[in-house]
Amino acid sequence: MALWYVAAIALRKPFLPDPLKAFAKLGARLADGSMASHIAASARRIALAMLIVAPPSAALGLASGRLKRLDALLAPVIYLFYPLPKIAFLPVIMLLLGLGDASKIAVIVLIVASQVLVNARDAGRSVAEGYFDSAKAMGAGALARVAHVLLPASLPALLSALRVSLGTATAVLFFAETFATNEGLGWYIMDAWARVDYPDMYAAILALSLFGLAGFALIDAVEALLCRWRRVS
Repeated sequence: MALWYVAAIALRKPFLPDPLKAFAKLGARLADGSMASHIAASARRIALAMLIVAPPSAALGLASGRLKRLDALLAPVIYLFYPLPKIAFLPVIMLLLGLGDASKIAVIVLIVASQVLVNARDAGRSVAEGYFDSAKAMGAGALARVAHVLLPASLPALLSALRVSLGTATAVLFFAETFATNEGLGWYIMDAWARVDYPDMYAAILALSLFGLAGFALIDAVEALLCRWRRVS
């Protein structure tokens, strides 16, 4: 923030207002409600995409990390699909699903799925086999070993994957919202840029950043609740 302020003072260009003006504009837009619908639209798309993609991708990744036969089937697909620039499929997805929320949610799901799956697969692999052997020796069945060994041991890595995926999802959302829509923070940013209203543009960028920050804070809260054992010295 200090660098932003110094750069704004040094350059004295209309396209880089100082952060105080941007925050003032954000406060004004929140107060008059003109940005509320755009924040709600972006939040809805991100939330739905993450709810759709995270549980099945994490479950499949963990299973792949523990089951060698499943991993042998999935690994070639993962290695082939993961490096592809999946954002390039946005036009195809729009042709298939239309110009509404479905296509924007779908492209986020498509991109985030591979990230969560790969990280969950690595998390499942990293759990020491001795933990499963100990649980089995104490009479724990397969489901009990998943619930009491695999999930607790993998949860920190899964939450870290969600943090990374949330950042990716926010970036993809911005790109997706610049096409064929008139709502969302991505559209709002580009509209303000086209109107040469730079304080308004930066206000929307700040809103998008704060939106991501709120998501990170939520994941941190979940980690503090579910991974209390990590805090025990």
